[in-house]
Amino acid sequence: MLAGKTFWKMTGSGNDFVFFDVRDQPPGPLESAAVIGALCDRRRGVGADGVVLLERDPVHAYGIRYFNRDGSLAEFCGNASLCSVRLAVELGVVDNGSRFTFMTSSGAIPGQYEAGQAQVGMPAVADAAATFGAPLEPGESAIGYARVGVPHLVVACGDVDAVDVEGRGRALRHHPQLAAGANVNFVSRRGQDWTYRTYERGVEEETLACGSGSVATAAMLREWKGETGPIRLITRSGAPLVVNFDGERPTVSGEGRLVFQGHLREIQLGV
Repeated sequence: MLAGKTFWKMTGSGNDFVFFDVRDQPPGPLESAAVIGALCDRRRGVGADGVVLLERDPVHAYGIRYFNRDGSLAEFCGNASLCSVRLAVELGVVDNGSRFTFMTSSGAIPGQYEAGQAQVGMPAVADAAATFGAPLEPGESAIGYARVGVPHLVVACGDVDAVDVEGRGRALRHHPQLAAGANVNFVSRRGQDWTYRTYERGVEEETLACGSGSVATAAMLREWKGETGPIRLITRSGAPLVVNFDGERPTVSGEGRLVFQGHLREIQLGV
């Protein structure tokens, strides 16, 4: 059922995805954890942090569902949302420059793609707390919590380049106070900007960017540092994400890039 199926490889600041257009046919095995894992395998598959299904929606321009590399359905993914805006323009679902809404697992959000830049409205920041009950380690000055569609911890540190993101991130991701775990973002000042790194739940390793993580991080910078106006965050890939809190909900602007289009031939499962 997968042979010959068209896919689009996309990236949002290095947070990469395999997209499928399932508006006119059921996703079938594309919802299978085994198939998702095989597609995301960077040596034996297409290679990605997750799989995204572009679907019809009765009210909004379209809908998306994002599956982590481990096959779990995520409540939200900011960079997948940015990429979906770009693909929707490519497929003629929406017009370049138009404003529209699309459905995610966390509800409907606005989107726009114009002049090569994607922008989406993000879920409201919820349950924000400037402190979290985990002991600080050397080099860390604060740990906060915020939910932006999905749960996030944010760790202020002196130098993100010195952080053991895999080790420290994994430990915090499984902190006993977090019933469902959380993504973990580490942030520090770099020149006039901020830079951050993310250990991503469901991928279970560091990813090069995290859209919802950028909003959670910006929210904590507002709490800790009094940051106002658009907050520019440099991702691990070096690409920027810009978070703005001026409207009814936070917005994120950044990359939603179509890397290539292909057709599946053989996907090897269970290896």
